[in-house]
Amino acid sequence: MQTFLTGSVFFGAVLSLAAYEGGLLLKKKFKLAVLNPLLIGTVCVMAVLSLLKIEYSEYNKGASYISYLLTPATVCLAVPLYRQLTLLKKNAKAVAGGITAGVLTSLVSVFALAKLFGLNHEQYVTLLPKSITTAIGLGISEELGGITTITVAVIIVTGILGNIMAEFVYKIFRIEEPVAKGLALGTASHAIGTAKAMEMGEIEGAMSSLAIAVAGLVTVFGASLFANLI
Repeated sequence: MQTFLTGSVFFGAVLSLAAYEGGLLLKKKFKLAVLNPLLIGTVCVMAVLSLLKIEYSEYNKGASYISYLLTPATVCLAVPLYRQLTLLKKNAKAVAGGITAGVLTSLVSVFALAKLFGLNHEQYVTLLPKSITTAIGLGISEELGGITTITVAVIIVTGILGNIMAEFVYKIFRIEEPVAKGLALGTASHAIGTAKAMEMGEIEGAMSSLAIAVAGLVTVFGASLFANLI
């Protein structure tokens, strides 16, 4: 069975899609935030690989086909943003201030925690791109000398936590403005957070899409400065 599965070119892709679809079905049935499809899918894939004793490299041969779609999928997020272009121009200052504040909060929190737990430079720069999309975060981590595999895991965990906790946080702090909700999710939780923002509404989704791109660019600049602090 192991030889048959690993010999298939699309084994990794099929397993990933099937696991994610299973997560979607659970989310729709029980309607619990903790049942995030990506989280469920990740756990299912890990369970299958461990049970069948399949190496990650074998799985990734097929799963990498899905990764190729990451960049064009990110670009497609510009569509809802274009539809809300008038609203964006109206709130330009608030948008710029919100995204900048979000990026600084992310970088400062990583720096503070790295100091608190005594992380070395390699570990520290690995965590700096935690709140931006993988397509940009991997490049930053590699350029600064971080561990890219851990960076990917950190980015995914950050996105999932943002997706799960967003509604709870908004309720606690009584945040009701759609623009603010979208910017917060996109800046803090990149594409996974944007998926949640799109569930909330078109304005939230558009602002979150904008935040992904702008926060990524600001983080490229900010991370290069913060990297020298440790």
